[in-house]
Amino acid sequence: MLFRSQDVFAYGLGNSLYFPFSVGATTVLMPERPTPQSVFDTIARYKPTVFYGVPTLYGAMMAHEGGSMDGVRLCTSAGEALPAHLFKRWKDRFHVDILDGIGSTEVSHIYISNRVEDIRPGSTGQLVPGYEAKIVDDQLQEVPEGEIGTVLIKGDSTAAYYWNKHEKTKEAMLGEWFNTDDKFFVDQEGFFYYVGRSNDMLKVGGIWVSPIEVEACLIGHPAVLESAVVPGRDDENLVKPSAYIVLNKGFEASLELEQEIKSYVKKELAHYKFPGGSILWRICPRRRRARSSGSNSRARKRNGTGLPVKSQVSAGRLIILVRSPLYPARPPPGTGGVCGPDGIC
Repeated sequence: MLFRSQDVFAYGLGNSLYFPFSVGATTVLMPERPTPQSVFDTIARYKPTVFYGVPTLYGAMMAHEGGSMDGVRLCTSAGEALPAHLFKRWKDRFHVDILDGIGSTEVSHIYISNRVEDIRPGSTGQLVPGYEAKIVDDQLQEVPEGEIGTVLIKGDSTAAYYWNKHEKTKEAMLGEWFNTDDKFFVDQEGFFYYVGRSNDMLKVGGIWVSPIEVEACLIGHPAVLESAVVPGRDDENLVKPSAYIVLNKGFEASLELEQEIKSYVKKELAHYKFPGGSILWRICPRRRRARSSGSNSRARKRNGTGLPVKSQVSAGRLIILVRSPLYPARPPPGTGGVCGPDGIC
């Protein structure tokens, strides 16, 4: 088993310790920075059969020229949503499935996941045996099948309380149920579809918009490597979605590309979800961060962009960040070769 992530949360702890111990497997832990090349080199050297990663790393490996997953029979992903387009491109190139799932430290590990024999790209999967789930509204009443609500989880591995956080315990530990604060809907076959954190959802024109849906649409364009959608406000102080995107290798920022991406998104999404308006070119390095909370960290936590996001963004903007993933930025001409402390050049 090859694993590279932080062992300070449940996904890392289970993958690198619990599961290998349960079957007597050998774990390969990467202490160095996980660049695509270093990951491919480690795979070539140790020949693991199972690879554990996160969507950010899978995306960076896809953008890297060369590399092989020879010997790997299965990959898993968690910690952030795995876009369907990334799954399909990975499968086409490496001929290896990625099992996407979601869990939390409070429940010890993953409680919803895809299965080897039944994978739905874009879905988080089905309930793991031993757990129960229900999707509820703000009054904790179950919502009909197909409607969006907050997932509550019940299982014997759930923590009893937060240490020295009484108010947080009262909010999250609801008797036998744990309030995940994650928004989902479930289909007739029991597959769960993630749409964002409770505090991520945007209300645009009186209608709820999932940033995950907009981001998944953007990533479907061949020029887009990564995306993050955050709330912005227009001149009337109304909330509008604003999109940050990172271009794939081989694509250059241009007005023609801007219009192409806008036209693509406009055809795929309802008009109120469409990030439009002016464009701003930026070069941005990836910044490694720990998991955090708050609406402005959702892009890092759930979509893995690691992009510094300001608390106020001009509404409706399509902001394209041009850089190579996982590597420092090169300041563009006219900046004096200086990048600011927030990582923006």
